[in-house]
Amino acid sequence: QVQLVESGGGLVQAGDSLRLSCVASGGTFNGYNIAWVRQAPGKEREVVAAVSWGGGLTHYSDSVKGRFTISRDNVKNTVFLQMNSLKPEDTAVYYCAAGPRWTGVLTGAMEKWGKGTLVTVSS
Repeated sequence: QVQLVESGGGLVQAGDSLRLSCVASGGTFNGYNIAWVRQAPGKEREVVAAVSWGGGLTHYSDSVKGRFTISRDNVKNTVFLQMNSLKPEDTAVYYCAAGPRWTGVLTGAMEKWGKGTLVTVSS
């Protein structure tokens, strides 16, 4: 059973950068599109970035476009989210999620979820 394990969260100041990692434990990402989904207290989940299985397609929400970059290394079964110019409104739990359909991933229809990593951005 493949499990998604996130790491890299923490407490940073506005303007700083963080890189989140998601590793497929006990298996591979073969055939899966991967997304980073965040949820802030009192807010709905938001798909902030997604990358297709082969890496040829990427998607970013308007709130992070130009600041976040998603990438994947299928050999190492790892997906990254590079977050630059962080803002206090980026504070949330960030989840790594996987789904077989690209359109499904963009709308939050995931097959697998990690447990999340907390990112806190202070002003």
